[in-house]
Amino acid sequence: MNLVKNSLGREVPTEVNGQKAIPYKGIGKHQPFGKKIGPPIPSGANYSTKVLNNIDQMLDRIHLFNGMTISFHHHLRDGDYLVNLIVDKLAQRGLKDLVLAPSALFPVHEPLVNHIKNGTVSHVLGSMNGPIGKLCSAGGMKKTAVLRSHGGRYRAIQDGDLHIDAAFIAAPTADVHGNANGVLGPSACGPLGFALADSLYADQVIVVTDNLVSFPTFPWSIEGGNVDWVVSIDKLGDPEKIVSGTTKVATEPDRLKIASLAAQLVRDAGLIDEPEFSFQAGAGGMSLAFIQYIADYMREKKAIADFARGGSTKILVDMLNEGLVKYILDGQSFDLAGVESLRDNPRHIETNPFVSYNYHTKGCFAPKVKASVLGGTEIDLDFNVNVNTHSDGWLLHGIGGFQDAADAFMTIITVPLYRKSNPIVVDRVHTITAPGETIDVIVTDHGIAINPRRDDLLDRLKHSNLPFVSIEELHEKAITATGKPEKPKTKDNVIAVIEWRDGTIIDSVKELNLS
Repeated sequence: MNLVKNSLGREVPTEVNGQKAIPYKGIGKHQPFGKKIGPPIPSGANYSTKVLNNIDQMLDRIHLFNGMTISFHHHLRDGDYLVNLIVDKLAQRGLKDLVLAPSALFPVHEPLVNHIKNGTVSHVLGSMNGPIGKLCSAGGMKKTAVLRSHGGRYRAIQDGDLHIDAAFIAAPTADVHGNANGVLGPSACGPLGFALADSLYADQVIVVTDNLVSFPTFPWSIEGGNVDWVVSIDKLGDPEKIVSGTTKVATEPDRLKIASLAAQLVRDAGLIDEPEFSFQAGAGGMSLAFIQYIADYMREKKAIADFARGGSTKILVDMLNEGLVKYILDGQSFDLAGVESLRDNPRHIETNPFVSYNYHTKGCFAPKVKASVLGGTEIDLDFNVNVNTHSDGWLLHGIGGFQDAADAFMTIITVPLYRKSNPIVVDRVHTITAPGETIDVIVTDHGIAINPRRDDLLDRLKHSNLPFVSIEELHEKAITATGKPEKPKTKDNVIAVIEWRDGTIIDSVKELNLS
């Protein structure tokens, strides 16, 4: 594998799995060309009846072959049954070297480890949380994995970099024509937007549902005109694990302090007072606490946000119902309240990666977000952020919407200065997920560092009493508390690459030396 240095000084391959790869050049430096990829033109004469009785009948009908790329979405999260079911069925048929292209994998998908080891699955083009990532880190995949953000995945499918031979779409409700949504049925999970690109561009599109209804169902996140077959099964997933029922706000004093500082930062920067205020935060405990603090400041100022970007949670839904935000623009629901609100409230709008995150469009709305609050496993002196590998080098996390959300006017990373004996602010991150030029502020329990590139933010905050320090001071404090960490030992073998939103390679992940 030929490696060259990209603009960040990271060694990346010029070819990945036989496809030409472009090293990262910097924000806005790579200009794409060409046209969107086109799926095969179907013959309408064959689609009078789409409903098949079971998975095996469907697999008998579609074109299967060794080395084919199959895709799934992750809105069912840790309650998903479909991925394991389909891969088990394909393994029973003796297929080999399948390329798995999910929008994300979860611990429930640990059985895939054996399918990778025995050659049924060659490699993964998508997020690899937990056990699949561990296997990849140890060199257990036949080919190089490719990790992309949610927007990056849509771009790759649209641009033809990721060709899907068969897309299996888990649909909590579908009608006999293939129209499908995620807000109705026993497995309701909210939006289905992560499967939109698959439905539009895959060669074969199969909707699998445990709530088959007569035509028409509405709303439809997936349109039947893009669907080849509809299969009804007994159970699509475990509703208790699809959504968490409740999400928990952080209670630890250090986490609450970080959330409070981040909210004050947004207030002191004057963003709440602006007419087009909007924000994005996740469903983690610290993010939920941030949202609560922001809501308090908004009440004080009688401010209303134009929109909040979801993942939706009960806390966000409560803000919508109270009138603190005009709209929730929702990519995925993180609890039952989010699912119900999306179903019932017209101001709670389902979105997808095309409209929200895709870099190769005539404009997605990611840059319209004023304040985005994100986490990370490591941040370095150049403000580069790592969300994929831990300090020990294990590849345990996907990118999700991290890179895309970093396109906000003010991107804030909220992290403790150290976790146990591991410093979070380091001299050089093990893996770059997002470059420092997209990261504006680091908020820790030991101070706040503003990226020197953002003179405008420094000017906005010159009257604030927040505890501002330099990134170098945060690093020094972290090392003083934990000692200097040992760097992970790696081999030369590149087991995965991290793609930036524009399709260029921002970093490589090498196999861990476990001897």
